Amino acid sequence: MKVLVVDDELSMREYLEMLVGKWGHEVFVAATVKAAKAVLDREPLDLVITDMKLGDESGLTVLKDARSRTMAPEVIIITAYGTPASAIEAVREGAYDYIGKPFDNEEFRLLVQRALEKRLIRVENDNLRKSSRSGSRVVWGQSPVMGQVWAMVDRVAASPRGTVLVTGESGTGKELVAREVHVRSERGTQPFIPINCAALAEGVLESELFGHLKGAFTGAMADRTGLLVSAGQGTVFLDEIAEVSPAVQVKLLRVLQERRVRPVGGTLEVAFDARIITATNKDLEAEVKAGRFREDLFYRLNVIAIKVPPLRERSEDIPVLARHFLARSAEDLGRPGLHFEPETLELLTRYRFPGNVRQLQNVVERAATLSEQDGLSPASLPPAVRGEKEVSHGAAAKLTPGFSLEKYLDEVERAYLVEALAGADNKTKAAAALGLSFRSFRYRLAKHGLGDSELP
Repeated sequence: MKVLVVDDELSMREYLEMLVGKWGHEVFVAATVKAAKAVLDREPLDLVITDMKLGDESGLTVLKDARSRTMAPEVIIITAYGTPASAIEAVREGAYDYIGKPFDNEEFRLLVQRALEKRLIRVENDNLRKSSRSGSRVVWGQSPVMGQVWAMVDRVAASPRGTVLVTGESGTGKELVAREVHVRSERGTQPFIPINCAALAEGVLESELFGHLKGAFTGAMADRTGLLVSAGQGTVFLDEIAEVSPAVQVKLLRVLQERRVRPVGGTLEVAFDARIITATNKDLEAEVKAGRFREDLFYRLNVIAIKVPPLRERSEDIPVLARHFLARSAEDLGRPGLHFEPETLELLTRYRFPGNVRQLQNVVERAATLSEQDGLSPASLPPAVRGEKEVSHGAAAKLTPGFSLEKYLDEVERAYLVEALAGADNKTKAAAALGLSFRSFRYRLAKHGLGDSELP
């Protein structure tokens, strides 16, 4: 990401340039307000790090200029002369945060990381608003049953405080629905923060949600604001809520009732205003009866319920969805001529897709990636979709002129990833099916362009 460092001291400027560059960011430097403005004019920056004192000038001038821009970068103020009053003034003017000299490098790295994460969330939400305004929901389903879902989304969005529970089978698009609720509400200009509860250990999830104080546990090297507070007036989406441990369920219930959080290791509670939307592919009432989920928490979450239907109950949406996914793949692959042959689209429409929309998306991406022809024939589909038995991926490749072992292995790896995603309830289980850690699984998804799916 692009970061501007503004400091009138050459040694500090060079040190920050080296430090931030070591973290993988593209760094620009400026010694004066005028030089900083010149960089802001020509570069789409993600973060500005500026000293409060720039000779006879002030870092607040840089801050105000940066925050006045379209898609303004986040700003961190560094000061050796700071007082609580000057820090408060900087935050009031729109700074993400401030840090005093001398500072701990790790604490500074975490501050930069969190500022850039906020920037990414703002950019993503801006794209979501544009997408929503352009009518993108039509792409995701024009069937009568999906029309009912979108009508419910509009009603829920008009009531921005009620807790929402989105239910449906894995891969139906529950996160998409939650995002639409957020974008179409008065909270739409604020962050939308998704959390996969199943992917985080109990202690990590609690720290992520509620925050922690420095020294609260091993590795807590600085205070951290929890996502419920840092979301501001935005939305926090808790996916796979049924996987939350009993201990966290108790704390989450109290948080929802009081609208206040207590950071791990802290004694003081902090109020928050974010809306909470949860989702699950399980029957929570059955989970309550089985003693795995608290009844009082269920009723607290189930204030407004939205059920997303499985794809097999709206097969008329399959051609629209398939063409949408193919258009995206064609753009990613630089192959604008990609299209379905009529028989291929017919096979897709007849298939029941136990993995729902996510499986359809993966099937289309697989076909587009592996097909050598622009016209996707039935042969480009997995055997299961064609009604045939699956062929082992272990079959030896033929050595032909131009053969690339690296490309072949990449294709095999991608095919297994797609198959695991299609056959599992969630990404955690898909990783387990391949014998991979969740971290390694996410790395491989990103490597093959499968990590930014709009679906959970």
